[in-house]
Amino acid sequence: MMKIRLKTISMGILMMVTAANFSFSQTHYDGQKYFNPFPGFKKRTFGDLLKWMVWDRLTGKRAIVRSQNHNFEVVKDHRLLKQNANEPLVAWIGHSTLFLRLDGVNILTDPIFSERCSPFQAVGPKRIVPPGIALDSLPEIDLVLISHDHYDHLDKNTILRLGNKPFYLAPAGVGEILRSWGITNFVELDWWEEIGFNQLKIVCTPAQHFSGRNPFQQNKTLWAGWLIQSRTLNVYYAGDTGYFPGFTEIKRRYAPIHVAALPIGAYQPRWFMKPVHMDPPEAVKAFQELEAEVFIPVHWGTFKLADEPMDEPPGVLKESAEKSGLQPERFWILKHGEVRSLKIIAQKIEAAGQERASLTQKR
Repeated sequence: MMKIRLKTISMGILMMVTAANFSFSQTHYDGQKYFNPFPGFKKRTFGDLLKWMVWDRLTGKRAIVRSQNHNFEVVKDHRLLKQNANEPLVAWIGHSTLFLRLDGVNILTDPIFSERCSPFQAVGPKRIVPPGIALDSLPEIDLVLISHDHYDHLDKNTILRLGNKPFYLAPAGVGEILRSWGITNFVELDWWEEIGFNQLKIVCTPAQHFSGRNPFQQNKTLWAGWLIQSRTLNVYYAGDTGYFPGFTEIKRRYAPIHVAALPIGAYQPRWFMKPVHMDPPEAVKAFQELEAEVFIPVHWGTFKLADEPMDEPPGVLKESAEKSGLQPERFWILKHGEVRSLKIIAQKIEAAGQERASLTQKR
């Protein structure tokens, strides 16, 4: 049974949103708040937060890792962005902000170009590395994907700079925040709902996380990942998530997945972070369950949000990939500002399709 909804966005374009009834996900909304319905999930409390941030520091159980000593390389050569407007590519701006070009559509994921991920630019987690590519240096953005409402993923200053020119996709409830900032060119989706944009099909996928921009509005909005299907490439952006049973189901529904952008940072201490942030070994496991071709790590190396050293996640990722017997060339650990063509993946897919067609004809 397929549920169909029609939504009209501000440009006057009618888009079809569909969602299949599914047995995988129980309800994740109780009429007031969203929640994680997955087996084994244990919500962390405000008391747990105080234990990590205050008590463990007072008792010496929380190591203090300074963030000022890291020297991340920023790539300055961005010619590939302007050479061919139709070439599929990816660029890592920093944290969870990716620039993607698929079927000629310019996409940003969770764009944050501000100095701090905070309600105030005078205090709060500060950038260790500037944006790898300045917002003004990017091609005009057509589509913005928001995974949830936390400050390091939904940045007011950046959204105000982008304005209503792009089309925004956001999880249920986040539209109220966008509207309060004057953004009207958006659609909200629930898990498994799909929408068409130009030649793309975009799916709102489940994630295991939480939401809230202040202590009094916890889980009033949904959190999600996004699956983008183009004519040649399927790209999965997981947003923020702990390890959960959804990766196998996403693969079952939408394989093949060619590129998986998965979070690998903000994972220590594990007792506190495990439900909502994967560590690199868990991200490798998720990558294997997705059966994706290429892994692009995000959510690391930009803001100091947890206890692990800022430069630790990619090293642990490489070790975990090696232990799992995965080829290192499948792990694209991008530098800040690095632009990489996805054409080689598209060409492999096209060649494999031609080979299958040839074998079918011979039979």
